[in-house]
Amino acid sequence: MSNDDLRDHNDPNDVPPVDNPIPAGGERADSVVVLNTGDGKGKSTAAFGVMVRGVAMDWNVAVVQFIKSGDWKVGEEKVGRQLGVDWYAKGEGFTWDSNNLDDDIALAAEGWQLASDLIAAGDHRLIVLDELTYLINWGWLDADKVVAAIENRPSDVNIVITGRDAHQSLVEVADTVTEMRKVKHAYDQGILAKKGIDY
Repeated sequence: MSNDDLRDHNDPNDVPPVDNPIPAGGERADSVVVLNTGDGKGKSTAAFGVMVRGVAMDWNVAVVQFIKSGDWKVGEEKVGRQLGVDWYAKGEGFTWDSNNLDDDIALAAEGWQLASDLIAAGDHRLIVLDELTYLINWGWLDADKVVAAIENRPSDVNIVITGRDAHQSLVEVADTVTEMRKVKHAYDQGILAKKGIDY
């Protein structure tokens, strides 16, 4: 069977790759920083997939959630705790539901102090900073301090950051940046978040 036979009839250029895409002279890194941003669904979901991979490698893993409240019963926290992940929910929920944004700002600072301490300690091979981008965008956290903590982390601490509209300094410090783009979302049709799919 020739490459011509394998082509998608709608796209004559769509053929399976035959050349190895791995660059010559590639190196293994002690750790990486991954940033999942954009307006599409899947940023945290992808991060928790990495969390599971880390657990499978017998790494110590921590998750710090900056928006979700500890009162929320979300599936990722339940399974994370079952897997032995150190889990910290340091938010009060959606800002539009807040009774006092000053309390939310103080909680954000407390959450970041915890996260930066976890990073510096080096006891976890993977730390997920879920929904961190919002706190920087709102001016609740200083982007330079966040970036400094990431840059000065112990060499084997991997970090995954999630959230929309990532600050340019986070894009620059990250090794891998993925922008989730919304094509269509159930919310747009009036369908509310679904247990087991969205949380």
